[in-house]
Amino acid sequence: MRRLLAKVASRDVAGRVNWPSAARAATRIGLGADYHLYGRGIFQLTLDVDTFLARHLSVGGRFGALLASTPTTFGVPVDVYLRLRIRRIYLQGLVGPWIFFDAPTVRLHAAFGFGLEARGGLSVGLEVGWLDPSAIVG
Repeated sequence: MRRLLAKVASRDVAGRVNWPSAARAATRIGLGADYHLYGRGIFQLTLDVDTFLARHLSVGGRFGALLASTPTTFGVPVDVYLRLRIRRIYLQGLVGPWIFFDAPTVRLHAAFGFGLEARGGLSVGLEVGWLDPSAIVG
């Protein structure tokens, strides 16, 4: 009888624990426009890939192409990020090197972003951070 109660109790506890769902990888295409307080506009097209660590927490990376103004130059933004999803709201922290095809070539990018995720994969948000040598907003 004790074994039966122990089995029933262990199944009950296992059923109530909020285990993360099976790891799902997701890919997204991003389109962004930023204002670098250094005095330039930056437009970017990125590919994001992430996977869930827990039910509402994912880790991922993004890379792509960018076009910066004043002076006009091209580059490659590369970031890793941690994203927390709370219903349709997301919060994320990003860090990584952005490679520009002018001097200085590699610049540190670190930012905090937040926004809304709609059904169908569309998300709209704001990012505030640092792109060496000054702040960036987009």
